[in-house]
Amino acid sequence: MEHRSVLSRRELLTRGLTGAAGLAAFGATVSATDGTPSHTHDPHLAGTVGEVPVGGFDPMVFLEHFDRGRVGRLPSGQTLREYDLVAIDKEIEVAPGVFYPAWTYNGHVPGPTIRASAGDRIRVRFVNGGSHAHTIHFHGVHAANMDGVFEHVMPGEEFVYEFDAEPMGLHLYHCHAVPLKKHIAKGLYGTFIVDPATPRPPAREMVMVLNGFDTNFDGENEVYAANTVAFAYQRRPIRIVKGELQRVYMTNLTEFDPVNSMHLHGNFFHVYRTGTSLVPHEFTDTVMLCQGERHILEFTFQHTGRFMFHAHQSEFAELGWMGLFDVVEPVA
Repeated sequence: MEHRSVLSRRELLTRGLTGAAGLAAFGATVSATDGTPSHTHDPHLAGTVGEVPVGGFDPMVFLEHFDRGRVGRLPSGQTLREYDLVAIDKEIEVAPGVFYPAWTYNGHVPGPTIRASAGDRIRVRFVNGGSHAHTIHFHGVHAANMDGVFEHVMPGEEFVYEFDAEPMGLHLYHCHAVPLKKHIAKGLYGTFIVDPATPRPPAREMVMVLNGFDTNFDGENEVYAANTVAFAYQRRPIRIVKGELQRVYMTNLTEFDPVNSMHLHGNFFHVYRTGTSLVPHEFTDTVMLCQGERHILEFTFQHTGRFMFHAHQSEFAELGWMGLFDVVEPVA
């Protein structure tokens, strides 16, 4: 029987095996089917060789997709938003040729970005199509029997969560079944946005969920990313317009590491901590987040060109949490 040596992330970095060679150490296939790399990166940037097919999950599409639910009206006149979330066991590709046996909401990690306005009634029909007991715990204000802690939903069963969307801000949802660490690490989480009654100023809006994947099950992440796929926004930089307000809803769901971070090159951003205020708390270029912490980041670029953004833990950046903004002139 073939014996395959698997290196830890720190052994990987110590031996200088980031990128394609490092992934090969995990037994991953990092080249196209004919053996030729499908894409070569700038050698001065970290990264992997090849592309993750976007047929099932496209980080570029996920970046700007908001699920506002099926909208109706209650007899009281209150807006009702209904959503369907299904737990599904599914293998996902987190870097070229690197697969992870995830537990997902609706077949992808992160789950859908749920969006509502403050005061809306939220109704979520949760169906457990997975192989383990799961729940959904929404951050925010709600009744105890809607907290997603005690009402474990067994495989093949379902549960309806119903509550009012409050307070305004940037929140999250995740499975709260035990062992909690495993259910989060496997991918059962997503972003929950509650817009204020008075809308924020118009902006280009994006969602970035910081996460990591323990691909060899040693209790340490071997792959890091914003929105699951390592180096996704380095391979395909996010194009933005000079002078246009950018708004990033950033949530940290990284397991096994106490903190994650975001650093923006060539610019500073306003930080709205938890998004519960319309007044910024800080103006900086680096923000730290513990697991479950989330902030709204707003910025405008004054110069064109490619600007990097990444974790300011260098190890995380070299293992996937790195991207580029491609700033262009506005169309005349």
